[in-house]
Amino acid sequence: MHIEFRHLRTIKAIHEAGGLARAAEQMNITQSALSHQVKGLEDQAGVELFVRRSKPLKLSPAGQRLLKLAQQVLPQVEALQDEFSGLRAGSTGRMHIAIECHACFEWLFPVLEQFRRHWPDVDVDIRPGLAFDALPALLREEVDLVVSSDPEELPGVEFVELFDYNPVFVASQSHPLAEKPFIEAADFRGETLITYPVERSRLDVFSQLLIPAKVEPAAIRQVELTAVILLLVASNRGVSVLPDWVVREVKYSSDYVTRPLTEKGITRRLYAAVRKDDLGKPFMEELLKLAGQEARKLQRA
Repeated sequence: MHIEFRHLRTIKAIHEAGGLARAAEQMNITQSALSHQVKGLEDQAGVELFVRRSKPLKLSPAGQRLLKLAQQVLPQVEALQDEFSGLRAGSTGRMHIAIECHACFEWLFPVLEQFRRHWPDVDVDIRPGLAFDALPALLREEVDLVVSSDPEELPGVEFVELFDYNPVFVASQSHPLAEKPFIEAADFRGETLITYPVERSRLDVFSQLLIPAKVEPAAIRQVELTAVILLLVASNRGVSVLPDWVVREVKYSSDYVTRPLTEKGITRRLYAAVRKDDLGKPFMEELLKLAGQEARKLQRA
């Protein structure tokens, strides 16, 4: 037996209309064509689908089984058609984001809150890119955007500039290094360095300063939350290096100071890595625009 979607729609329409004539009118076909379609379906099934002499026209037990199938399948087909239509129009899709910048969770959440209001039908998820290889996952289409400060030459991937930031030294006001106008690599000897719990190569203080200078702090204390890092620093339990915008945005205490790293300072740039084929999607363009707007707010803070 070969059942097509049109057969399911026919059974459903006749049941809801209560007769062939009204169903044919609603389906914009002739009553003769509809009767022929029903007859062909009954010939395939080998049973009658309607009780012919009933008014309104009623389904036979076999017809009821077919109606139940139509009521299960047709809404799923219609939902799939709507989803495909949304994909063509760019109103639906997936936005799975991996973040290689631990502090960026605090910057990204306001962006995603605005994005959610504008694009409620886009599935959004955030994954800490520090827990896996985010850029290979982008190439495998397991994620759709990677926030990173380390651009690479990858086929089919575009690194879109988001904003520049300066990693700054943070210490208690009473710390001896607070008296210096800028901080050098050698100043970290003998200090407890408080960092996020990520690999050294992913931390600006190591990749940009300590590793090239071959300097090792006296101790390293890993802390998950920015607020806790700042509270520990203010209590003179150690020193830290954080993006300048983070320190401006999360101001929990006035008992710490910031100083530039090196006399000239260090500047880093944050990027959004996106597959080139996805750059033209309307919701991707919107997310990148909102990210840029939020970045400018941080830089003005």
